[in-house]
Amino acid sequence: MKFKSAFLMFIITIATVLTGCEPLLVLDPKGPQAERQARDIMLSIGIMSFIVIVVFAILIYVLIKYRASKQSPDYEPPHIEGNPWVEAICVGIPVIIVAYFSFVSVQSNYIVEATPKGYEDQEPLVIYASSSDWKWHFSYPEEDIETVNYLYIPTDRPIEFKLYSYGPITSFWIPQLGGQKYAMSDMVTTLHLAADEPGEMMGRNANFSGKGFAENMFNVTAMSQKDFDDWVDEVHETAEPLTEDEFDKLLEPGHLGQMTFTGTHLEFSPAPEHNHQSTETDSEQSHEGHTEGMEMNEDTSEHSGH
Repeated sequence: MKFKSAFLMFIITIATVLTGCEPLLVLDPKGPQAERQARDIMLSIGIMSFIVIVVFAILIYVLIKYRASKQSPDYEPPHIEGNPWVEAICVGIPVIIVAYFSFVSVQSNYIVEATPKGYEDQEPLVIYASSSDWKWHFSYPEEDIETVNYLYIPTDRPIEFKLYSYGPITSFWIPQLGGQKYAMSDMVTTLHLAADEPGEMMGRNANFSGKGFAENMFNVTAMSQKDFDDWVDEVHETAEPLTEDEFDKLLEPGHLGQMTFTGTHLEFSPAPEHNHQSTETDSEQSHEGHTEGMEMNEDTSEHSGH
């Protein structure tokens, strides 16, 4: 009786606690990339649950069938050779499961790294998302706008994020739109996302980056293209321009609220890919100049010889 009462109280407690939990954001997708990942997560949970149930059923069967019994003191169990079928099943099934999960994971990685399905023919909105201690800066080069700690995006349009960091390595993550990806200080990584429906979402840094990591979050609002265009017009009418001095202050360690500027820091503090490109261009120009100089010297030598 006591066991039944304790078990009932345990079930009631678990049910009460779970009713206060919010749904997992990764299982509430608002875009094609997140939907693919949510489907893979549910597939993994289903297969692993089936495996756990089968293993526990076999365990219970073995414990009951081969439980200890009263035998004579001189009893000797019979010698049993290994069964090749049992050994093949014990080894083969895990290999098949791992191989299947590997196939699904590789296929999904290619899908989520590419432009979202159904958006291949549309021009993406390019947003440079950079992090600093402990803030997020979002630069819209086409719209000539920059925001801090919040992000506005249009629905039904591919979004191409260019990620990098002005401090330690961070990880850009909007759980309802897709998986996380690292932002580093010396290179730019690209993340393709899209929002299928309007609404508000949460984004954050998913990589520990110091004492301010817990509050290194940002708000995401998905809206129609018309509302997005209206917001762009409003920003140009009301926001102050972003200066280099102001941006240097924003990079100082600390937390800030949401801020909006016209112009972007890309004009005076370009992303690392721009620096790399300019370096490559300078090298190419230098190489071309060196080659031209050698050709001119050869021509001069030939004329001198004549």
